[in-house]
Amino acid sequence: MKRIKETECDRIWIYRKFLYLMLTFGIVGTIISLYYYMWLSVPSTIMIKAGVDQKLDFNIPATGELYKEAVAVSGNVDSDVNINDSVYIDLRKSVTIKANQIDQYKLQLKLFGMIPLKEVDVEVIQNVMLKPAGIPIGIYVQTKGVLVVGVGEFEGEDGQKYNPGKYIFQTGDYILEINDEEVTTKRELIDKISHCEGQEMVFKIQRGDVVITVKAQPELNQNGEYKMGIWVRDNAQGVGTMTYIDEQGCFGALGHGINDIDTSTLMTLSKGILYHTQIIGITRGTTGSPGELTGFIEYDDNNIMGEITANTMKGIFGICSPEIAASASYDYMPIGLKQEIQKGPAQIICSLGGEIQTYQVEIIDINLEHDNVNRGIVIEITDQELLSITGGIVQGMSGSPIIQNDKLIGAVTHVLVQDPTKGYGIFIENMLMH
Repeated sequence: MKRIKETECDRIWIYRKFLYLMLTFGIVGTIISLYYYMWLSVPSTIMIKAGVDQKLDFNIPATGELYKEAVAVSGNVDSDVNINDSVYIDLRKSVTIKANQIDQYKLQLKLFGMIPLKEVDVEVIQNVMLKPAGIPIGIYVQTKGVLVVGVGEFEGEDGQKYNPGKYIFQTGDYILEINDEEVTTKRELIDKISHCEGQEMVFKIQRGDVVITVKAQPELNQNGEYKMGIWVRDNAQGVGTMTYIDEQGCFGALGHGINDIDTSTLMTLSKGILYHTQIIGITRGTTGSPGELTGFIEYDDNNIMGEITANTMKGIFGICSPEIAASASYDYMPIGLKQEIQKGPAQIICSLGGEIQTYQVEIIDINLEHDNVNRGIVIEITDQELLSITGGIVQGMSGSPIIQNDKLIGAVTHVLVQDPTKGYGIFIENMLMH
């Protein structure tokens, strides 16, 4: 009887210990979750416009020191306070920051004034005015070098399988030179390999950020032609939407980079051209199948809209023709920084084949600290006309400007494949800092 009671007491003690352990884990998990939530609530980079009062209203129990000279700060006071060294910032309440010149500052934040939270970069940018475009564009880009999109084997003259490029080339490599001669097109590459007479060739390639030299020897295929066993590409075309035009006639478009369709890598740009395009067809988006705008592009010098000078993960950028800048449908407007964006009604601007129009959307989430720069804004299409025509966001609408409270705040970038009425957008400030 005594042994049974001891066993029962041991079980109760183990059960209590288990409960205490679970309670501890629960408390620790809650603390970590709350800390992470606070961390996400303040972006690692806060941009403010030079000469403009910028309100910060994050409403978290964090304080810190904002430091660098020539900053003016006010927080629930009647006038700005000019400082030379540092200013105490309390994010439990609304704070207004004003900087009079383009510069960079640091904000060291601590929860409850004790627990380190994060270091925030405060960047003062030019107070620019942008003209939202919404213009459909035809895109042609030529790669810098020739892009390797695949490596594989082929059948030789003797019926055997050959793969001379295996272990030498990798998908995503850019071939820049062969035997110290520059290669700019796929045709040049094919011609040099076909006339190699079976000799070993020296290739200069760019692999990521590194340029290396490799050697490879082509083999004859079943048709008696020298081949390397690589599939290559030297250009890409597509349809998108221009986001903005600035006061110098420079444009930003797409809100994301042009990636190779096979390798998914950002294409290294040699040159790029924007062409007028006419939307001639629309494939409606459905659950699991994104829709698409189909455009007709005439690659003619008289049809050029501008020059693409940069292809980045934040969009494509360049200079548009003066006629395009002058004929844009909308006037210049201020930009809205990410801390100014609110959940609620907004608009996007795009063309579905006719006039450029404004359509109603809803901002349903704002990711101030998303690890994907192209997915800071989450929108839902609410405009019934747009829904009836496209089913939501479709390919070709990338770059459509997003407007809220008469400010340009971002651009459409992606559609949610499982729900084409929803999609993502990039903050306009990220496009400007490409």
